[in-house]
Amino acid sequence: MKYRRLGNAGIKLSVLGLGGWTTFGESIKDAKLARQIITTAYDLGINFYDIADAYARGEAERQMGAILADYPRHTLVISSKLYWPMSDDPNDRGLSRKHIRESIDKSLKRIGTDYLDIYYCHRYDTETPLEETVRAMSDLVHQGKVLYWGTSEWSGEQIAQAVALAREHNLYGPSVEQPQYNLLVRERVEKEILPVVEPNGIGLTTFSPLATGILTGKYDNGLPEGSRLAREGGLRERWYNEATVAKVKRLEPLAKEAGLSRSQLALAWLLKKAGVSSVITGATKPEQVRENVAAVETELSDDLVKRIEETIA
Repeated sequence: MKYRRLGNAGIKLSVLGLGGWTTFGESIKDAKLARQIITTAYDLGINFYDIADAYARGEAERQMGAILADYPRHTLVISSKLYWPMSDDPNDRGLSRKHIRESIDKSLKRIGTDYLDIYYCHRYDTETPLEETVRAMSDLVHQGKVLYWGTSEWSGEQIAQAVALAREHNLYGPSVEQPQYNLLVRERVEKEILPVVEPNGIGLTTFSPLATGILTGKYDNGLPEGSRLAREGGLRERWYNEATVAKVKRLEPLAKEAGLSRSQLALAWLLKKAGVSSVITGATKPEQVRENVAAVETELSDDLVKRIEETIA
């Protein structure tokens, strides 16, 4: 495993992280399987574990936290997020000071830890003044409940405004942005986000590196029974179409040339991109973790990167 600093921060993350979206506490109900996945990840050097309160309505935090409790806390980088509604109550959502204060305590309790290494604002809240949110997140750092805070799927302008407010008022500003970034979704990060985060020392922890699995090639010939796109109509509608499948098929010769699977090729490509501190991966079985981690050992040539991007365009 390799490790990188989170932007300009001192903390180091494994270049591949393990996330809980749609898996832990949701598609993965079996406690033994969950333990096997996390144990495999930890044994292979993954120290970054990414969760959110909204993932399975708190069950991802509970399931992952119970397993991570077996390891020394200093060897782990644990993140969670808040924003999405956690109940029907009008204040149990968003980025108000009230919801931030209450959500951090609930997440810490579910995970079973005294602090989070990273706490994300899971989306931008148009109904809360940005200064209120930045001050509340900075307060959590002062309180020792959070070491670094960040944003997820914020626009470049919104991130820049948060940085400016923090500097103006001598507050802790965002240290990380978590955007979707993969071979099929590039333009927003490369043209809008990177020009803001890189000059400000903000790292990227990217999610959906395999575009919910379509970049693996598993959907080349239809929807396998039990697969994520077979289960989830919204994701299927977004990703599964003839044009996208055709693009992914064209990557197969390049993957073979590099001695990689297509999923490993997609991960190796992303690990070479500017600004990326860690790539958050998902897994429903230990074998997927092993395959993903193998991509870390590969350094793609500039020529191959160029041909990959030309092929997928």
